[in-house]
Amino acid sequence: RASLPRQVLHDWQWHGARRGEGGAAALQEAAKQGLAEGQLSLGKCFSNGAGVVQDEEEAVKLFRQAAEQGLADGQYTIGDIYMTGNGSAHDEEKAARLFTKAAKQGLAVAQYALGSCFERGAGVVQDDEEAVKL
Repeated sequence: RASLPRQVLHDWQWHGARRGEGGAAALQEAAKQGLAEGQLSLGKCFSNGAGVVQDEEEAVKLFRQAAEQGLADGQYTIGDIYMTGNGSAHDEEKAARLFTKAAKQGLAVAQYALGSCFERGAGVVQDDEEAVKL
């Protein structure tokens, strides 16, 4: 496994890739070694065409890999893709399950997204009380 700290992967390589400074190559190596943070950041590169040719399918694949390893940001990101249907089939139930996993890890944006699911009844039974808790 790659031993680069998360902050290094997220800040240095992601921003380096955006500037075309070879950050994407380092992220590709980290992702190849199975580092979830590297998979997430490389997925963002592919999604935005930062340092690599834009490729939504590859981005979604990398986001899924990060989510499957339990990375809250990865779970939220792929959940958002399922919720919007941008890059994958629209599936509110899968989205809500992924938001729940990320929210349980304390990811604020996932807690908000899950609250919105409960408020609208998107992928879960509509529940205003649960929505307010989140």
